[in-house]
Amino acid sequence: MKRPYVMKRRTSGSLTQYIQRSGERADGYAYKAFLGTCDGDEVELMTEKFPQRWHVEEFFNNEQALGWQRAGTTNLNIRYGQMSMALISQAVIHQLRTRLQAPYDQWNAQHLAKDLFQGLDGDVRVTEDTIIVTYYNAPNTDQLRRHYEGLPQKLLKEGISPGIPWLYGYQLDFRFR
Repeated sequence: MKRPYVMKRRTSGSLTQYIQRSGERADGYAYKAFLGTCDGDEVELMTEKFPQRWHVEEFFNNEQALGWQRAGTTNLNIRYGQMSMALISQAVIHQLRTRLQAPYDQWNAQHLAKDLFQGLDGDVRVTEDTIIVTYYNAPNTDQLRRHYEGLPQKLLKEGISPGIPWLYGYQLDFRFR
């Protein structure tokens, strides 16, 4: 079903509410509603267009704990900076999830923070031109070692300078104990 929808605090543009019913008997019906900015054939939108868009929905559901769920300010420069940092965090966490594999690859950002990042112990030391981060009790250390230990040498093999410009050219390396 679809119907026009008006938000109390929105003055421009019309919205359409699409309502999807699931269940076979009247006592077991469940409804989900979606808002859209276009008015189209509801069957086509729900069966063909929505699945294409679902990855965007998953992104915001899984990554909102990185700062997407709150505005905090109306200053656009600050908001753009906050959104940029959230996107960088999301990209790094996505790579980590991929490298750690199951079950971590299915966890949302809040779950990772609570059950993975808060449990990590470690220290940071500087040796010559390298910042060495040592983690204790990290999960899947064999997989992490393969990707992160000896990082400067791995970057050099790929033709990438291991020096981080905003860290005064220091290199970053990891250890897992």
